[in-house]
Amino acid sequence: MTDRRLFEHELEERLDRVLFASPSHRSITRLAQSLETLSRRQQDKVLHWAGVAAKTYAEIGYLLATLAPQAFELLDDDGFDAWVIAGLDAYDRQGLRPAMELLRDLEGFRAEREGRALARYADVEARLTRFVHGLSGRPLALRNVGSGNPAWTDTEILFLPDLLAERSSAEDNRRLFKATAALLWAQTRYGTFSVDIDAAIADLPDRPQALAWLTLLEAVRLDARIAQELPGLAREMAELRGPWPDGLAPALPRLQAATATVQDSLALLREFVAAGGVPPRLTFLGTLDPTAARRVRAERIAKETKVLRNALAALKGAGGRKQGGEAVLDIAPGEDGAMEIRVDGDVVALPPEAQAAAQALVQDLGELPPEALSPAGSGGWLPTDLAGPGTDLVNDRDADFRYDEWDYHRSAYRKGWCHVYEVEVKPGDADYVEEVGNRHRALISQIRRRFEAVRGEDRVLGRQPEGEEIDLDAQVDAHIDRRSGIEPSPRLFCRRIRNERSMAAMFMVDMSGSTKGWVNDAERESLIMLCEALEALGDDYAIYGFSGWTRTRCDIYRIKAFGDRYDDAVKRRIAGIEARDYTRMGVAIRHLTRLLAAQPVRHKLLVTLSDGRPDDFGDEYRGTYGIEDTRQALHEARRQGIRSYCVTIDRHGADYLKRMVGPAAYTVLDEVGKLPTKIADIYRRLTAN
Repeated sequence: MTDRRLFEHELEERLDRVLFASPSHRSITRLAQSLETLSRRQQDKVLHWAGVAAKTYAEIGYLLATLAPQAFELLDDDGFDAWVIAGLDAYDRQGLRPAMELLRDLEGFRAEREGRALARYADVEARLTRFVHGLSGRPLALRNVGSGNPAWTDTEILFLPDLLAERSSAEDNRRLFKATAALLWAQTRYGTFSVDIDAAIADLPDRPQALAWLTLLEAVRLDARIAQELPGLAREMAELRGPWPDGLAPALPRLQAATATVQDSLALLREFVAAGGVPPRLTFLGTLDPTAARRVRAERIAKETKVLRNALAALKGAGGRKQGGEAVLDIAPGEDGAMEIRVDGDVVALPPEAQAAAQALVQDLGELPPEALSPAGSGGWLPTDLAGPGTDLVNDRDADFRYDEWDYHRSAYRKGWCHVYEVEVKPGDADYVEEVGNRHRALISQIRRRFEAVRGEDRVLGRQPEGEEIDLDAQVDAHIDRRSGIEPSPRLFCRRIRNERSMAAMFMVDMSGSTKGWVNDAERESLIMLCEALEALGDDYAIYGFSGWTRTRCDIYRIKAFGDRYDDAVKRRIAGIEARDYTRMGVAIRHLTRLLAAQPVRHKLLVTLSDGRPDDFGDEYRGTYGIEDTRQALHEARRQGIRSYCVTIDRHGADYLKRMVGPAAYTVLDEVGKLPTKIADIYRRLTAN
């Protein structure tokens, strides 16, 4: 490789190859001219990263190539790499616009590298989400609206900008995000949108100015309400805000009264608008969008009312069937906010979805509306009455875990990329395990005897200073030493010790759609035979299935957790193993590695049962990407002291398994029928030492 810089025409040719998907109106020629002045090392780095980024999104590749000369003026080589990866991570987490803004903010990125950075939305999102959930008691979502936009809420989502204000430190900026989120939450909690604001200000000539004044007046009222219930938070907000502007002094007594409502703010609004002037701007004030907020709030109340009415109908119908007539239904909020329901005088429990809906209605309206207390006909409780996907799809709730994923193009992880949902396998046929046990009784007995032999083996320690037996090899060496005039070793005995096993094994079962049929049956039979044998051995073991549909829904199916007994419930879950969706293998390995690494044993083994290579919906994970991510996940497991082994029935497995899991860490079976008889033998061989 030469150190000669690439000329403009050479750069243009290479850029055209790596940015082939970039819009045609972009000028590759002008871009090549700007890169011609860079050193060859820098040119190669730009071409590499532009190609990597273009595989994620072509516009990002073009932008970083455009900004590269400026970036090299501010950053060293490591800093340049970190800048690109940060931009790609921002795209993964938040989308195109935040990623482009981060890449353009080179000064801000350099300040962050040098420890001078202000806190941005991405830095506070995780902690702020938990804070808001704790305040609201219901899952208010957070969303980034980029730079230069005000904070606001539609009563279900808090919209926050990437950077709020220039504060003296990152910690001050974090507190500023917290105060802004608290004020937006207070708008949803203390009735800012309980009236039709648009109608109330319709006759005022300057709507933007009226909303600005109302936002400020409501901030005073809401601050007082926060101080009543959360004085510590109110003090922190006051430190950031400072004293209220002098011009608000006449309004403070009325707005800070315990009985103040949004109607008081609207009444005072007309006085301030009539007096003229520009409303003072507070750092974390945000803005109001009453049109969007009122629409979203009305939709939510209607949905919550429907859920509660359906639940009450089911309870009333159940009471009527029990009593042989029409049930008497009484409803009253308890002291803790939970709804106490009585059917014919007996307290009954609302389903969790209905209890949450009732509490949300009280939070929205201060009380339950009359229509919500009228049962919607009769019939059973139907969770599918809820809007959105049914209970079989888990994407309607927050992910249980998030894991990084290895992108070999970037040679870096995509942060928090995969969303994992851990669920329990639905029980299958109660007689299935017994039927398999009867069919393979002789083979299971044979495997158990082999495992019992492993458990009963003693380990012989030679060349000991004392013991029950003489070590013949040591005696021979001692005799030779004496004949040679050398002082012989006194370690001439053997001692037998019990071979205490300290083993935990994790069996990772492929439940992708391609296992449907004979493969799925073989997996279930293998696990039954293995469990029967492992019960004799005494090793702690767990069984989890995996499947999914894209990175946003990676399902882990709990069949048997560590510490669970091999009882009827586990047996029915084994019987319930069935083919599902796709095979995103890397994230499954990371999650099960996490569970296995927590076990207090010396030896840990991860065994994968699969019928093919990593795969997922779409084309990104297929091929090299999925193989490299799985390989990286197995490297991570190995660094945590976990040994892994893969058993596959993919006849083409030899093409990729050596690269993915290592040359001595897999077995390829040419017939699916061999899986039940092989898996127990493989486990015995792996754990014999």
